[in-house]
Amino acid sequence: MSRICIPEYEYAERIKKAAKAVADAGLDVMIVNSTESDYADVRYFSGFWPLFERAGVAIAANGDAALMCGPESTIFSADVSRIQKIYPSLNYRESANPAYPEFKNNTYRDTFKGIGVTGDHIKIGISGYLTTTAVMMDALRADYPNAEIRIVDEIMVGLRQIKSENELACLREGYRIAEIATKAVMEKLRPGVTELAMVGIAQQAIYENGAEYEGLPMYVFSEKSTSHAISRPGYRVINDGDLVQLNLSAKIDGYSSAVGIPVCVGKMSAEKRRYVEFCLQAHDWTTAQLKAGILASDVAKGFYNLYKENGYESNYVYGPCHGTGLIEVEAPWMETSSNYILQPGMTFQVDTFLSAPGYGMRWEKGIVIRENGCESMCAPIGTIYEL
Repeated sequence: MSRICIPEYEYAERIKKAAKAVADAGLDVMIVNSTESDYADVRYFSGFWPLFERAGVAIAANGDAALMCGPESTIFSADVSRIQKIYPSLNYRESANPAYPEFKNNTYRDTFKGIGVTGDHIKIGISGYLTTTAVMMDALRADYPNAEIRIVDEIMVGLRQIKSENELACLREGYRIAEIATKAVMEKLRPGVTELAMVGIAQQAIYENGAEYEGLPMYVFSEKSTSHAISRPGYRVINDGDLVQLNLSAKIDGYSSAVGIPVCVGKMSAEKRRYVEFCLQAHDWTTAQLKAGILASDVAKGFYNLYKENGYESNYVYGPCHGTGLIEVEAPWMETSSNYILQPGMTFQVDTFLSAPGYGMRWEKGIVIRENGCESMCAPIGTIYEL
């Protein structure tokens, strides 16, 4: 059975498209940088996911590209990278800040020369600015004091927001595995188990069924910790009557899929049911709005008004959707200030979170924007479970 993954030719196509975008922006070269936790831009072009160290990709307007990695990743990156030119550099070393006194360093000038970018008065774009460290920027400015350096995050958003069929296949497989993990956890969920014990069940399920890693740190939160919009599971013992938030995930060739549902261990109180049902109502409302040609801010404004009109304004935390793909939360977000139009092939998590007194809940699934609506990449959600 063949493994679902991004084929070699698609990496080459991505670099070609990026080079055109670099040229169209009037740049000589663009750098994207990544960390272990946010690897997306570098992996998008190279397939390389750094460990401990950082990594970067330089793409010239002429179509040539190079991977930059830390000193310890030279052989590792060469084994997995779809980009053949690799320049190990101290700019990408790990945070322990080893000196590597015997290491022969590659500067940005070395890398750029290797892909045909020469001269002093060049124009450099940085995309994915938030994953670019001060060390990288200081070194770039030191190597090119006369260069024009611009932040061009819009280039990578434009390249990544419309998914190919190969990308969608990776995402769908991740959702399939996340659903298996959800079922496995629900079969074991009962009073007396801990949040982390349930994470163990989920991890076993995803790896046994083909995932390369978690798509996000597994969410198994109970009662008070369900109020955390972002959090990590702990040693808390789950009790009878607790609301438990499941948000389980699987990563396939870098693509991260997650499914979120609230579950009650035992009978749900009337108050909890009221909040859970409204949260589901808001989730279903959002799904019904999504189709190509719609202004993203219109969906977000309508979502916020739905909370206000039903008396849940104080329970609102954030907008209705965020992009998804190589990172489970990626640009673009869907907010009241979002001025972009939904396009076919864009992928989002319909991520509906509600903060109630002392607890919270989330309904979440992945969708693809289509001409006349949206396509769910996972099985339908919406059953209110009382175990």
